[in-house]
Amino acid sequence: MKYYVYILLSSKNNDIYVGSTANVENRVNRHNQGKVKSTKPYRPWKLLKCEEFGSRSEAVKQEIFLKNHQQKELLKIKYGQVAKK
Repeated sequence: MKYYVYILLSSKNNDIYVGSTANVENRVNRHNQGKVKSTKPYRPWKLLKCEEFGSRSEAVKQEIFLKNHQQKELLKIKYGQVAKK
């Protein structure tokens, strides 16, 4: 089964959220419906990037790497520019 790491951008406060899932469309919908407690206050969310992996463990490793403070700051710089345009 394929798994994905996805990057979301909050339209409310330009925050970046990184997650992993087997079904990106369903997961993004759950974020935007307010069914994810940590992202509910910052809706709506826009999908910026999605990367495919061959296993859940590979996807989770990449998710953890991207959630590292330094990497997340780089994502904010890279994708924060998208929100400002």
